[in-house]
Amino acid sequence: MDDIGPALVFIIIGLAVYFIPSGMAVLREHSQLPALFLLNLFLGWTFLGWVAALVWAFINQPTVAQPKED
Repeated sequence: MDDIGPALVFIIIGLAVYFIPSGMAVLREHSQLPALFLLNLFLGWTFLGWVAALVWAFINQPTVAQPKED
């Protein structure tokens, strides 16, 4: 039972790294956050899925032009 501490730390660090793309999307207020999270959750275990989610999290969102007020 004494070995559970290091294993728990390893699991927590692993999950934090696994969900970096979703975390970046949250911080950047990504418009497609639910879809990006699902990609990260279900395909993040493949390196290609994780990289795709990370790239998608950093893609610039198109900005909506605000109407000018006179």
